Amino acid sequence: MDETVAEYIRRTVLKIPRDEIKTVLEKWGFLSKAQLQTLNFHQIKDSISHDVVQLCEENSADIKQAAVLDIIYNHIYQNKRMWSVYQMKKSGEELEYFDITDFKKKFKGRLRSALKNVTITFKEYEDNAIWIRVAWGTPYKKPNQYKPSYVVYHSQTPYVFISASVLKSNLPLLCQALIVASNYHDIREMELRSHSLNSLKDIVFKRYSQNFQTYYAKPLQGGNVESESADIRIVQENRSEKERIHRLNWEVFGGGPQPKLEFAQYRLETMLKSDPKMGVLDKKEPFRCLVKFSSPHLLESLKSLAPAGVADAPVSPLLTCIPHKARNYFKIREKKGLFPESFVSP
Repeated sequence: MDETVAEYIRRTVLKIPRDEIKTVLEKWGFLSKAQLQTLNFHQIKDSISHDVVQLCEENSADIKQAAVLDIIYNHIYQNKRMWSVYQMKKSGEELEYFDITDFKKKFKGRLRSALKNVTITFKEYEDNAIWIRVAWGTPYKKPNQYKPSYVVYHSQTPYVFISASVLKSNLPLLCQALIVASNYHDIREMELRSHSLNSLKDIVFKRYSQNFQTYYAKPLQGGNVESESADIRIVQENRSEKERIHRLNWEVFGGGPQPKLEFAQYRLETMLKSDPKMGVLDKKEPFRCLVKFSSPHLLESLKSLAPAGVADAPVSPLLTCIPHKARNYFKIREKKGLFPESFVSP
């Protein structure tokens, strides 16, 4: 077995939590049950990794098997990567029969016609997701297995999810291979990124719970926390306000969990104007600023603002439209119309 393959397998094993190494190796399926039984999973990970490499040497593992192990690891721990969403387009609306063998052949052929030193590995999953791992080289160097690109494509959908350690010159090659293999004619990057691959899928496949429906509020449940001596008008006003906030929040966010996004970024570009006679702002350059909201779970945080009394209800459409518009990057510019160039209120 090649030394670079052995070292790559060893490093992949070291990334896995010790209690889950056995499970990952079983999913890999390259080592037999008898070989797995010889491993002591209670020793330190460094010793486990060397023992795994020794067994792989007995089986003459190559870079293909090592790449499959890497895909399995990244499929299990997919939230460790940043994912970007790309959307493809067809000239017609007709649905075509999807042939996975033809897809792989076209993808490999297109990529290798442009770059010979490249490692391409596929793995299919039950939810019609095809995971593709591409390790990039150069005309004079072998592929760098430690900085591959990962592509997740759901067959017969126009959406592709990419987590790339790729040079700018290689990204167009990857996109071109995707549209050729999937019989589309164009691809563009959506302004939507997150560590949570499943949440990105929920958004673009419209599986989130945002309602935009009329809601008839029910009285809020709970004990009688108001003092008996409290003014009945104040009590009634407080209850009505809570019900109003509850209703508006439900209309915007729905009753279910929100997709997990960690940030939303707004780039503002506007012209500052003053009276021409004052001559204070005589420059024609626009004023630019960047505002970024971040949270371990941004949409759930936004959902809690109004009930917590931190913000008025409803929360600004600039924030609540994120899943509806399938983007968390916005550019806001001035234009002659009522709304900014990159935003139209839902």
